[in-house]
Amino acid sequence: MTDALTSPTPGSPVQFEVSTRVPTVHGTFEMRAYRDLVTGAEHVAIIAPMPDGAAPTDGALVRVHSECLTGEAFGSLKCECGPQLDAALDAIAVDGGVVVYLRGQEGRGIGLINKLKAYRLQEDGLDTLDANLALGLPADSREYGGAAGILGDLGLRSVRLLSNNPEKQRQLEEHGIIVTELVPLVVGVSAQNSGYLDTKRERMGHVLPERLGAETRR
Repeated sequence: MTDALTSPTPGSPVQFEVSTRVPTVHGTFEMRAYRDLVTGAEHVAIIAPMPDGAAPTDGALVRVHSECLTGEAFGSLKCECGPQLDAALDAIAVDGGVVVYLRGQEGRGIGLINKLKAYRLQEDGLDTLDANLALGLPADSREYGGAAGILGDLGLRSVRLLSNNPEKQRQLEEHGIIVTELVPLVVGVSAQNSGYLDTKRERMGHVLPERLGAETRR
């Protein structure tokens, strides 16, 4: 790992800034902050030691999580982002691993205001994908080079990825991170977001059960 205030690793898309320990309701984690040299966004790696106390190594459980103010701070039921983040932090607190929290990716990369505009179009019957397109925006503009750079800084070359999204796996592997397993993360299902999840499965390739019933809800 790089130390604070050092120059970025040559070729890395991120600059490490600082590390500190932070107690949370999920446990006490090391938090390492990075600046994305491509987008300027500030990202955080939230790290929990393995059960033997060692730092996470190749094969560790990793969640790459996109910022979602509405779901995480406001408790919106239109998505499952808040429960996914909580579940990921709970998982690494038990098994060890890393949550890479990517800022600047609100609404699959379209930003908060455009995300709310898309929500308004959804009230008229458009699904989450078509609402973005109707605004002249991509269905998903997220890019995971920064996440790969952070994992590289942590010395992780292979991971078990806590995600339902094969595109996330594809991009990480494109940037040199080997994904040995795609670990399902199906939580936070509700009547308010079942259509959204159906669209993610049917039109965006997410690996989700055909029937998202009460047994998948938390």
